[in-house]
Amino acid sequence: MSTPTTTEPTTAPRTRWAAIIWGLLFAAIAAVSLGQLADAARRETIADALMTMTPTTITAIVLLTAGVLLLVGGAAGLIRRAQRKLAAASHSQQEVAAPVAE
Repeated sequence: MSTPTTTEPTTAPRTRWAAIIWGLLFAAIAAVSLGQLADAARRETIADALMTMTPTTITAIVLLTAGVLLLVGGAAGLIRRAQRKLAAASHSQQEVAAPVAE
């Protein structure tokens, strides 16, 4: 038995930008949270601020959080679309550049 050989050119794997963007967002949230909760005085200030929130403030924070998540998701989608567009353009140029076998 012989193993089939392929002559198709291989391409490098794509960078998963969505994972990088979401990872950076969550890392930033974790870093800020750890920084704020590391000191007792900051914890006290945060506890006081949380206890004095009004329903309007809570609603605004929820809406802003949803907006940030949508913004990050949209940015990841735009980068993915641009990456696919560049890959398609590169692939079509490779097909044109290939010599015609007669």
